[in-house]
Amino acid sequence: MIEALDLLAGRPLVLLTGAGMSTDSGIPDYRGPGSPARTPMTYQEFVSGPEAQQRYWARSHLGWGRMRRAEPNAGHRACAALDPELLVTQNVDGLHEAAGSRTMLALHGRIAEVVCLSCRRTSSRAALEARLAALNPGWRERHTEVEVRPDGDVDLEETAGFVVPACEVCDGVLKPDVVFFGENVPKPRVERCYAAVDELAVTDGALLVAGSSLTVMSGFRFVRHAAKAGTPVVIVNRGVTRGDELAAYKLDVGCSEFLEALVEARAGVRVGRESPLKR
Repeated sequence: MIEALDLLAGRPLVLLTGAGMSTDSGIPDYRGPGSPARTPMTYQEFVSGPEAQQRYWARSHLGWGRMRRAEPNAGHRACAALDPELLVTQNVDGLHEAAGSRTMLALHGRIAEVVCLSCRRTSSRAALEARLAALNPGWRERHTEVEVRPDGDVDLEETAGFVVPACEVCDGVLKPDVVFFGENVPKPRVERCYAAVDELAVTDGALLVAGSSLTVMSGFRFVRHAAKAGTPVVIVNRGVTRGDELAAYKLDVGCSEFLEALVEARAGVRVGRESPLKR
């Protein structure tokens, strides 16, 4: 781990985080060691009709309570302290923002916001949750023993009878303002990430990946782009990742552990002394 810390200690950073970042906050990940197989709803399934939308919102209504109560962990706080050139998170839980990260981009959006697929009006998830609770009294009380998934969904098969409200402006279909599997990340977000990674090649910076298996292209493309430009990549993740062969260092350690150590290492560089991690 010391070698990776040495590499990152004095360089500009772009930080890419994934679901493994939030496991210490009680939010499970998709592909970590021991994680059960999970099949999230795709965008194509969601827009297929009212039945799929009822299934999604019935389950997400249950998961929202736990997702909303999650608190930033030591890793999130370390990311805020690192204050990288750009923090790109694939997570939708909002915990980086809650921890105080400033220059950041939520690549897949935020679960705390809702969008109408017809008029594109956005609104708060909290307001929708109040409507869902009023239309479905007792739903949460009848389903207390459910497992929450990384995106706020839960394991629940029977959702018949759940009432889903429409957009208050145009009666359109409401969807969480997040990028579903099978949906494209908005182009301006992708361009901003590429620009930040390109700048690393100019400033002798590095790309740090924390808590992502890089299975989906939305994050992996930035690792591939950095490696092609000769920018060093460090990956911190429990288990193998799609980008392992492109990394200068791959560490199978916890995100919080490594990021806290990196904060100390960079502090040592800034004050011109040897990091306490090397003593």
